[in-house]
Amino acid sequence: MKLIDLTIPLGVATPAWPTYEPLQIKYFKRLAPNGANGQLITHSNHLGTHLDGEIHFYTPGKDIASLTLDYLVNEAAIVDLSDVCGDYDIYTSKMIEERVEVKEGDILIIHTGYHHFGWDQPTADEIRYMACHPGPDREFVDWAIAKKLKWLAVDCGSADHPMNTILRQWQARQAKQAEKVFKKKFGKGLDEVFDDSKYQQMHIALFPKGIIHAECFGGDIDLLLNRRVKVGFFPWRFVDGEASIGRAVAFVEDDEYEELMKVKASMPKTRYGDCYNPKHVESINQLTAANLA
Repeated sequence: MKLIDLTIPLGVATPAWPTYEPLQIKYFKRLAPNGANGQLITHSNHLGTHLDGEIHFYTPGKDIASLTLDYLVNEAAIVDLSDVCGDYDIYTSKMIEERVEVKEGDILIIHTGYHHFGWDQPTADEIRYMACHPGPDREFVDWAIAKKLKWLAVDCGSADHPMNTILRQWQARQAKQAEKVFKKKFGKGLDEVFDDSKYQQMHIALFPKGIIHAECFGGDIDLLLNRRVKVGFFPWRFVDGEASIGRAVAFVEDDEYEELMKVKASMPKTRYGDCYNPKHVESINQLTAANLA
């Protein structure tokens, strides 16, 4: 058994979710004269590849330490929506089930393709990564509950549509663009599509059901699209933790791993060695141009 890393690099340049504390590092001792290097770090929990716990939005919910390894490691469906969703689009359960088999009790990982706009990528665009990515409406939430999904993950800043978060107020320019897209595609404005009853529904509606999610997946995720595979997420054993940075991996057999590494060798790489697919960016940009036309 081999592991494929689905985690983005974490450093001082990794953007936290807007207004959250970024990673800060300082040395409190050095090899000379102390004989060892030692560092102090401060950061919020919503930084890099991280898992939101139930108590992030649900007071009587579980903390991160309460999540068992059997819950965190399970069969997963990884779906690619970069061929159908551009900036501000809404994805549906139908789009997902057209591309991959999703079974009851699965982990579901949604590849929007927006990890290509992450800070470590050659096409980095922090505003698009955080404020323009696609997201779901209530239909998807109801489907996730009916499917009894274990947990979900996305390769962008939030599992909620960014215009169904406080970013709608904070990112006025992007909200104006999204309003145009929504009226063009859905015949309704942002306030009509995402009224107060739906606010941050991926957090507020799902966490009490035990369906939490991870955000900012990436790494070599482009090797594993539209297929089933075993996936694990490993946060800290964090007592009272409302969320946690962690490591996300996919488990593949040795022979398949060798084939996947051959594919990776043929693909362009980020400065940290993760592969990426420029065609996903091209598709997203074409869809976005049509949305904003």
